[in-house]
Amino acid sequence: MTAVKYSKIGVKSPSSVKLSADVFSILPENHELLKSAYLSYLGDIRNNLAVTKTRGLVRGGGKKPWRQKGTGRARFGSSRNPIWRGGGIVFGPTGNENYKRKLSKQQKNLALRQALSLADKESRIKLVEEFDRKSVKVKAMQAYLNKIAADGSILLLVESKDEVITRTTNNLPNVKVVKASYLTVFDVLNADFLVIEQTALNAIQAWLGEKKS
Repeated sequence: MTAVKYSKIGVKSPSSVKLSADVFSILPENHELLKSAYLSYLGDIRNNLAVTKTRGLVRGGGKKPWRQKGTGRARFGSSRNPIWRGGGIVFGPTGNENYKRKLSKQQKNLALRQALSLADKESRIKLVEEFDRKSVKVKAMQAYLNKIAADGSILLLVESKDEVITRTTNNLPNVKVVKASYLTVFDVLNADFLVIEQTALNAIQAWLGEKKS
C-alpha cells in the first residue's frame, strides 16, 4: 500500500507514500466483477452502427418470380426472400440493440478500488507532487515521464484538467489524461503506469474511501 513519489522536476522521494487501505488494498480481486465493470464501460460507449435490411426493406422483389402452380418448383412470392441471394437478412442487427450492462454504484466503486489495488500490487502507480505547469512543451512532458521511468501506456490522473496539461499531452499517443472523478476500471486496467498528481490522489481517496462508498 505504498507508492513512489516524485517532485515537480522528477526527483525521487527517499521515502514511499502510504496509500489508503480502503482504496488500494482490496485483495484478492474479484475477476468476474472487474470483467463486468470493464464490459459495462464498453457497452456504455458502444454505438449501434450495424444495421441490416429485412426482406421488407430490400429494394425490388415486387413481382412474383413465377406463377404459383404448374412449374414443378417451390412457390415463392418475392425474389427478396431471405433464402435467396440478394434477399433480406433474417436475424441481423437492427440498430436498436442495447449493449449496456447494469451495475450498481456500489459494484462500480468496488471494482474500481480492486483495479487500483491490483495496480498498486503490480507497482504500476507513481505519485507526482505536482506537474510543472510553467512549460507547455510536449517535449518537456515526455522528458519528465522518461525521467520517472513511466513508459508504455500511461494514465495521467489530475484533480482538474487545464489548458497546460491538455496541450502538453495532446501529441503524446501513449498518454491519456483523466480527471480523478471520471476514473474508470477500463482506464486503470489498460494503463501500464498510473501517474497520479497528489491532489488527484486525495480526491480519489476521498471519493472511494470506506465512508464514501
